[in-house]
Amino acid sequence: MPQTVQPLMEVLGPAERAKLDGGDDAHFYADPRFVQHLDAAFRARLTALYRERIPPGAVVLDLMSSWVSHLPEEVRYREVIGHGLNAQELAANPRLDRHWLQNLNADQRLPLADASVDAALIVAGWQYLQYPEAIAAELLRVVRPQGQVIVAFSNRMFFQKAPRIWTDGDDRDHLATVARVLMAQGWPRPELIAEATPAPGPLGWIGAKGDPFFAVIAARAETAAG
Repeated sequence: MPQTVQPLMEVLGPAERAKLDGGDDAHFYADPRFVQHLDAAFRARLTALYRERIPPGAVVLDLMSSWVSHLPEEVRYREVIGHGLNAQELAANPRLDRHWLQNLNADQRLPLADASVDAALIVAGWQYLQYPEAIAAELLRVVRPQGQVIVAFSNRMFFQKAPRIWTDGDDRDHLATVARVLMAQGWPRPELIAEATPAPGPLGWIGAKGDPFFAVIAARAETAAG
């Protein structure tokens, strides 16, 4: 049976949703970017987290994905579903079994069935959501009971495309904002991770730091609310 739709609980105000570049996000991401947006230490930590938290055979939703999903190569999943704004990047991602294009700042409804996903992932993408409350509610709808959402990010962003709630805050503010939005839509209190990573190469050997690693992990309640 379809889940009971809960009223959306707004957390952000209009000013906090504003961006410096208010143009169509689809135009901004029209050209593929086949580059790594996060350093090797961050990516290794993210893959280790996925290996630890996502069981083999899971249905995985890689929301706001690109040409790489950072999932451990040796683990097989039932299905990996990708979403993004650039068709070329998604087509080049070898881990995706299927994918679709959608601007989540224009349309927040996910074309997925209720309780159809075991793990929903957002990497370096939450900071571009102008209506994260609606996305959090949709994730609660599509994730199965006992499933989870993992939101990971660092301190990098396309500044002009990030809403003011993100550009005006620091790293701890970002963790708190993601957690607050998730809980407002019915997710249980999430686990917060904040870790330093070593810089690549010789600089890391002498203690220099790389991209900091932040994650917000929320597990869906065993039974649906409402």
